[in-house]
Amino acid sequence: MSEPQAATFTTRAIPAKQGPDPKQERSARTRLRVLAGAAELFTERGFRHTSVKDVADRVEMTKGAVYFHYPTKEDLAVAVVREHYARWPKLLDEVTSEQLGALETAARLLERAADAFQNDVIVQAGARLQIERPHIDAELPTPYVDWIALIESLLNAARQDGELRPGVDPARTAHALVSAFFGSQHVSDVLSGRADVVPRWGDLGDLLFRAIRAA
Repeated sequence: MSEPQAATFTTRAIPAKQGPDPKQERSARTRLRVLAGAAELFTERGFRHTSVKDVADRVEMTKGAVYFHYPTKEDLAVAVVREHYARWPKLLDEVTSEQLGALETAARLLERAADAFQNDVIVQAGARLQIERPHIDAELPTPYVDWIALIESLLNAARQDGELRPGVDPARTAHALVSAFFGSQHVSDVLSGRADVVPRWGDLGDLLFRAIRAA
């Protein structure tokens, strides 16, 4: 299988902390605790209806302690979105290590992403914040484009390996698959709070991949 081209996926990971300094480790743990609490609230209430005080109360800290790590609510939102994007390079590495064919790798990636949207509050919060980006006075990454590029790369590899049905265009199909995936998780969010993202995408993904897979 050709290697997927996912350079854009790898640029948003949060840099690892340097060294074993206990103070740095404590600070990193505190930041993650604040980030998790903020993610829960952003998921439940959205950006506009969440305050720094709400976050401080959720994680049982003072507002000053939260402000020390994240000077503004916008900084909190940006950190959550960055952590959301940091999930995907790790997921790509895990799925690539399974050494599946290119088409099965694409399908597996979306299956695993569906599980993240159903169960990972950071992923859920990042998705909601991207929808609310017009109300956030901070620069956020453009959503979806990395997923489209990655899936297109995998579909190009699948076509080279004879895995695609004749006439399937990788670029157009990647756009359709990503649109279907994110639309599916959004509908699940509205109707069930994402409680059924995995089975709903399972049904839709099975239909779509069967339509493009070589007979």
